[in-house]
Amino acid sequence: MRLDLFRGIALWLIFLDHIPSNAVSWITIRNYGFSDATEIFVFISGYTAAFVYGRAMQTNGFIVATARVLKRTWQIYVAHVFLFAIYLAEISYVSQSFDNPLYSEEMGVLDFLKNPDVTIMQALLLKFKPVNMDVLPLYIMLLLWFAPVLWLLLRSPSLALIASAGLYTLAWMFDWNLPAYPQGTWAFNPLAWQMLFVFGAWCALGGAKRLGHWMNSPVILGLAVVYLLFAFGIAMTWYFPWLGAFVPKFVGEAIYPIDKTNLDVLRILHFLSLAVITVRLVPQDWPALKSRVAWPAVVCGQHSLEIFCLGVFLSFAGHFVFTEVSSRVLTHVIVSAAGIAIMIGAASIISWYRRVERQGPGPRPPTTKTGYAGGNA
Repeated sequence: MRLDLFRGIALWLIFLDHIPSNAVSWITIRNYGFSDATEIFVFISGYTAAFVYGRAMQTNGFIVATARVLKRTWQIYVAHVFLFAIYLAEISYVSQSFDNPLYSEEMGVLDFLKNPDVTIMQALLLKFKPVNMDVLPLYIMLLLWFAPVLWLLLRSPSLALIASAGLYTLAWMFDWNLPAYPQGTWAFNPLAWQMLFVFGAWCALGGAKRLGHWMNSPVILGLAVVYLLFAFGIAMTWYFPWLGAFVPKFVGEAIYPIDKTNLDVLRILHFLSLAVITVRLVPQDWPALKSRVAWPAVVCGQHSLEIFCLGVFLSFAGHFVFTEVSSRVLTHVIVSAAGIAIMIGAASIISWYRRVERQGPGPRPPTTKTGYAGGNA
């Protein structure tokens, strides 16, 4: 439930960050440090994938577990294709209805409108991705090669983690990334982001227990707090340039650029520092996890794929409202709150529907001696 709680919160933060010029996004963590909700989502995704499929691999073997992983990969791919089609339809409809071609340019679909045949093929190959649609292709790629990684994690966790770190290092050294369409590379380099995904899986398969001593160390806690304060101070110079005078020149030369595409080490350290403090403040048996206050985030986290897709639609809808209706701060608050409320409502309906499905058709009526249910019926 703790994983679901923070995955749900991450989905809310991603939604708020995806709305351009959203005043409410100032409450998200990306404004006060080096990492953002993407790191939370990828780490938890790796943790839960290992938790679920690791048990399947130990019980049913490599082949069955691989089949289950690939089935989930296919489900996410299909969701991505549907999301792509409906998202483009939404943007194209709004752009034409309100005679505002800037929507197409801002959301990165101008190439689709010019060359739809080529663009659709590139989208199916995960090379073309409109704005806000980079996370699912990353997750698809991470799951696609997860089965052999999981096999190695179960047999030699340290070796698997070292191999992941080695690939991360090589991606940085040789500037490895996957090509994108119509130009450039992936916004989230899977060769780099796999490091955080594999680390989450490593933690799920016993790594968290190995780190227990370090996580509870007052020294580590102190270092985490110091690093978060340092990151906060640097982040403030982005919004208040005069504060940059207090940052030594050699510090700026050492830390910039803080690369999100290739998952900069500074971003990893920031996420780990947040994790150290979070584990101390929110233990696994925290009673509030089962409270009504935590339930909205938990239920969203339990249906992360559906809620993420919904959040992409809602973020563009919010952008439309800000552009065509009102850009006042009160409007930002109402749109942001309404979007999160819709996400919670959708997650509740999905959760209810799945409970009904698990219950089955209900008890069968008693069978008579004739062998037919319901007697003479």
